[in-house]
Amino acid sequence: MKKVTVDELLAKAEQPSKDAMRLHPFYKGKIEVIPKCRIRDFNDFAIWYTPGVAMPCKEIYKDKEKAYELTNKGNFVAVVSDGTRVLGLGDIGPEASLPVMEGKALLYKYLGGVDAFPICLGTKDPEEIIKAVKWIQPTFGGINLEDISHPKCFYILDTLRKETEIPVWHDDQQGTACVTVAGLINAVKIVNKTMKDIKVALIGAGAANIATSRLIVKAGVNPENIIVVDSKGILHKDREDRESLKEKFKEKWHICETTNIRGIKGEAPQAMEGADVVISASKPGPGVIQQEWIKNMAEDAIVFAEANPIPEIWPWEAKEAGARIVATGRSDFPNQVNNSLGFPGIFRGALDIRATHITDEMCIEAARELARIAEDNGIHEDYIIPNMDEWEVFPREAVAVGSKGIEQGVARIQTTPEERLQQAERIIKKARDEVQSMMEQNFIIDPDA
Repeated sequence: MKKVTVDELLAKAEQPSKDAMRLHPFYKGKIEVIPKCRIRDFNDFAIWYTPGVAMPCKEIYKDKEKAYELTNKGNFVAVVSDGTRVLGLGDIGPEASLPVMEGKALLYKYLGGVDAFPICLGTKDPEEIIKAVKWIQPTFGGINLEDISHPKCFYILDTLRKETEIPVWHDDQQGTACVTVAGLINAVKIVNKTMKDIKVALIGAGAANIATSRLIVKAGVNPENIIVVDSKGILHKDREDRESLKEKFKEKWHICETTNIRGIKGEAPQAMEGADVVISASKPGPGVIQQEWIKNMAEDAIVFAEANPIPEIWPWEAKEAGARIVATGRSDFPNQVNNSLGFPGIFRGALDIRATHITDEMCIEAARELARIAEDNGIHEDYIIPNMDEWEVFPREAVAVGSKGIEQGVARIQTTPEERLQQAERIIKKARDEVQSMMEQNFIIDPDA
């Protein structure tokens, strides 16, 4: 791997921000609403609006499930945030979170053909957020919770998954975890180890790694071989703050009870000693993970350093220390762990079966399909997971998710995998072709022209 200077990396990392401040004001955002029906002349408004629209309304009144057939409900997703944990910026409020939620909606449309809308709420109260989502669910086929601080994000997700009729998903938890699992499946294959035998250290115990700890167990990792480190050290049953964990952080306490069977204590270096894998979703580096810690890992170590914009350790430093496979959250290094590989295809699959839930098993199936796609293309140390520009990822992922949802009984409709693949490919291709067409016709203006 070619060494790059820190100044070069920082300059490259800063360039998107410079471009963003030039292009966001030029376009004044990045999504809009356009018709999907034909408007031949003004007489057509009698069909799409009054008086004709009364008939679909009556049909839905008799059977609300008809909303999926007579409106776009089945392709609408709300991207809901209170702005309390936006990217690496923290609690910046709902208005300041809007550019991120718009960006999420853009990715949903282009990658998954999903019509997503940013819903930025003017409250931080978890009960009010739950209430708001339940109020708006008649309009949407699914809900994407985004950039909500923890621990309340766990409570909000768990409550809404129980109390809504449509799938609710928290991408900071489930999305990041899904893509991490996909990369881990192939990384373990390359080093000729097995999921059930590997020892895994997770550095950071926020939403992403807590979900990752849960999903890797469902993917085959023995929970007894997992050690999780938070800001106060390794999680274990004898922690001094165990009463506080039991009361306020039940997810962390569950980790204390089910992992770290050896009762290892200490910090990240002790957690990583002898580990086959380290998955870090911690604070930006470099220097958060030291080379010495990697040298003490098992042979053929696997390092996932997922912090952005700077990983916890530079990939070449991890390699010099003995890591065989390194993944980061950045696109300019091999093996990018990017949740954009997950949510567009996962929601495409959930919407196509009119799912009532997105289960952990559906996420695992998405991860396995991502791993299979990379394996089909030929996995190696610098390619353990597909890239976002491999468009077949999203329809294939959608089919896998839908099949698992049908198997688990959370689907309102059942179609064959072949039918769902054709549908997903058609919807996603249409979304991409529309953007290209609007660019060619200058409806989307080139700012540099």
